Amino acid sequence: MRLEQLQAFLAIAQTGSFQQAAKQCGVTQSTISRQIQGLEANLGVELFHRSTHAKLTLSGERLLPRVQKICQEWESATQELTDLMGGKQPELCIAVIHSVCASYLPPVLQKFCHDYPEVQLRVTSLGSDRSLKVLKDGLVDLAIVMHNRFLITGKEMVVEVLYDEPIEVLVAANHPLSEYKSIPWLELIRYRQVVFKEGYGMQRLIQDKFESRSTKLSAALEVNTLEAFRGVVRQGELIALLPQSALIESRNDPTLAVRPLAENNNLADNSGLTRRVVMVTTHDRLQIPPIQHFWQLVKNNIPAMRTDH
Repeated sequence: MRLEQLQAFLAIAQTGSFQQAAKQCGVTQSTISRQIQGLEANLGVELFHRSTHAKLTLSGERLLPRVQKICQEWESATQELTDLMGGKQPELCIAVIHSVCASYLPPVLQKFCHDYPEVQLRVTSLGSDRSLKVLKDGLVDLAIVMHNRFLITGKEMVVEVLYDEPIEVLVAANHPLSEYKSIPWLELIRYRQVVFKEGYGMQRLIQDKFESRSTKLSAALEVNTLEAFRGVVRQGELIALLPQSALIESRNDPTLAVRPLAENNNLADNSGLTRRVVMVTTHDRLQIPPIQHFWQLVKNNIPAMRTDH
């Protein structure tokens, strides 16, 4: 049973004529006849009384409402796909790591809303691992995350590198480490830290760096928002290692201080502490005009907005 057979059946039922049905479907009358013969052969029943007018048999009458529903569903489905590829997408869902969401992304969001006012933009601030999980599950269309080669795999994935940025130290303004212009590693490890919760890319990055230097990370507290980091560090005892983009507000806060890490040639691993931020989606999603437009807006605006301190 094929869709064109059902469409031919419906056209004959609507017009009462094989000839008129052929015109409606844009095919020859012989084609319509073959389609109905094939459908009747598949079903094992006659669907029309062959006379001056094509009148439905009892079997045809029973089949008609079912075929109408099938054809209506098909028309709705094809129209939805046409609208989707034409940019008529009801919503665009994005998952973004906290620092990018708070710093670089707002102007991009505003520009997109101006360019696509009919698309409901939904932005969720999540950690990198969770953002990639909801992308792979189809719950969001695009994710901006910290790069992780183990999570960004699969031929269907498209990955755009946005920028690399240094990891710096956040301390209270009156903390002993604030006296340094750049903080030596051996001084840093003397103090307990506030870290991201497990499952966040930054937590894994910091942990890996400590392990590579045969040093134990003394994590006193786990949080998952930039406001929480600032609030805890402001109390004066704990410190935090955070990416540069997460420290924009902290630099203007007189109760806090931001310092880079000092290079130390005496350490075996002196590769520095940086993170890479990437944008991820799938090849099929990138063909959809609103997603494609948002992708291009991010590429064009986020790197240009970066400022090194």
